[in-house]
Amino acid sequence: MANDKMIYIAGFAIVAIMVVGILVFVPGEFGGSDDSGGEAAEDWGYVPWLTDWIDAIYGELPGEIESLLFAIQAAIGAVIIGYFIGSNAAKKKLAAGAATQ
Repeated sequence: MANDKMIYIAGFAIVAIMVVGILVFVPGEFGGSDDSGGEAAEDWGYVPWLTDWIDAIYGELPGEIESLLFAIQAAIGAVIIGYFIGSNAAKKKLAAGAATQ
């Protein structure tokens, strides 16, 4: 019991040190990485040679359609992850049942 308490205290201390260190020593604002990679590549002189093929077919997609496609992608990923978690849980349950018989 005391060992578990020390693990929680040490974990909290590590997280607190990391948060304080980031807030104190990182200057500037936190920004997203969506455009920063492209901007950094353009700063180095990279010229993109690939165009978005979906724009040639459909034109600019509305925001609702983009949100829908993202939600579908997230749902498919969640189903795949859930399948493997459930499969592993069932395998462990079957193995435990076979071991007791």
